[in-house]
Amino acid sequence: MSKRLRIASIVAAVAALVILLIVTHGFGLWKPKDDGLTLYGNVDIRQVDLGFRVGGRIAEMPVEEGAHVKAGTRLALLDTRPLDDKVAAASAQVALAKADLDKRRNGNRPQDIAQARAALAQQQANLAKAREDYERRKPLIASGAISQAVFDQTVAAYRAAQAQVDAAAQALSLQRVGSRREDIEAAAAQYDNARAQRASATTDLSDAVLVAPADGTLLTRAREPGAIVQPGETVFTLTIDRPVRVRAYVPEPDLGRLSPGMAVTVRSDGNPKLYHGTIGYIAPTAEFTPKTVETENLRSDLVYRLRIIVIDPDGALRQGQPVTVSVPGARPAQR
Repeated sequence: MSKRLRIASIVAAVAALVILLIVTHGFGLWKPKDDGLTLYGNVDIRQVDLGFRVGGRIAEMPVEEGAHVKAGTRLALLDTRPLDDKVAAASAQVALAKADLDKRRNGNRPQDIAQARAALAQQQANLAKAREDYERRKPLIASGAISQAVFDQTVAAYRAAQAQVDAAAQALSLQRVGSRREDIEAAAAQYDNARAQRASATTDLSDAVLVAPADGTLLTRAREPGAIVQPGETVFTLTIDRPVRVRAYVPEPDLGRLSPGMAVTVRSDGNPKLYHGTIGYIAPTAEFTPKTVETENLRSDLVYRLRIIVIDPDGALRQGQPVTVSVPGARPAQR
């Protein structure tokens, strides 16, 4: 064997040994360094369509599309004149129902009782006059001094006077007793209903003002002042700025390497800043890889959804943007 051939054989043997050491990790004497876990996802899109709970004509829209607003900022206002009229009418009904309830609870006035007593006295006087006529004419009917028709009229007047005295006595008794318990309860129910109607009208009036429910940016302005809108119709679309959440997916074989609370870093394309966050949620059920998720393994596989809370976001991290998530503290992969 020539010298050149011996050198080639030695080089081939050394190369084979190196490859064998790499494949077997030094025959099990060392383990490859684990650099954590890399995931892929998108910044969550968090939007809310804003509209009035009542219908009407838009009177004011002081903010423009693209404006950044704070929670509680007034975004739009309806013409409140119809709603003001409803509140006024409801308030009048409350006053009317309250007066009726007070009247029934307080009982009748002394003047009303005195009037009923006077009416009874008058009917008693009429009865005395009718009784006198009856007693005087009764013996005359036998002698023919008066006709039977006149006597019958006298008897009818006497009985009518008796009935009128009984009615006046009952009216005086009612005036003294006052309203029945059932009537008072009915008046109280009417009062409660009137107050509920006024509260509803007041709520409608407060709903004529559209305010921002959270800090965010107005993505769209769907209506303009003067437009007539229906309840629930979208007027603005608001994107919520904080907190910033990332939706990522972990393949099923790597699920055991993660747990809620682990620290992560987040990068987006073309942005040199490194953002920091924590794993806040891991879905309890598996799903197939969404088409919008990029993974190193292109075949469909079971994955689990993660929610990552970014703790130091800025305006460069936009909703829907693809991001790369690194989990340096992930547990070592099982090999």
